[in-house]
Amino acid sequence: MGENVDRMQSKIDNKNRVNELINIVENYTRTERHLEQHSDISDPSNIRHVKELQNDRKEKIENIKENIVYGNGKSDEMKNLEKNFKFCEGYLENNYDKMNPEVLTNLREKQKNRMEKMVELKD
Repeated sequence: MGENVDRMQSKIDNKNRVNELINIVENYTRTERHLEQHSDISDPSNIRHVKELQNDRKEKIENIKENIVYGNGKSDEMKNLEKNFKFCEGYLENNYDKMNPEVLTNLREKQKNRMEKMVELKD
């Protein structure tokens, strides 16, 4: 009985991972297209932020692909979340006064989401 529950949970987890992967790839693609079309008129600090966001998305895409192929990767996901959280905190400390208010708000929201995800993974 327990084996069937584990197998079913694994299928649900993979389905959720695939959906998350699709969403991230769509966002990545849309942002790349936007960068190609409008990078000449955008603020350089916004472009830097978008490129960081794109790198974060690439990393998430790779992590999700590995989790789908190799199984549960909670410990790797936790390490990546912690690394990204610390990096972003440093970035915020050094650049908050130069950042667009909307970008700053979005980055703080992302940090909040990372913290919630880390708490969720610890449980």
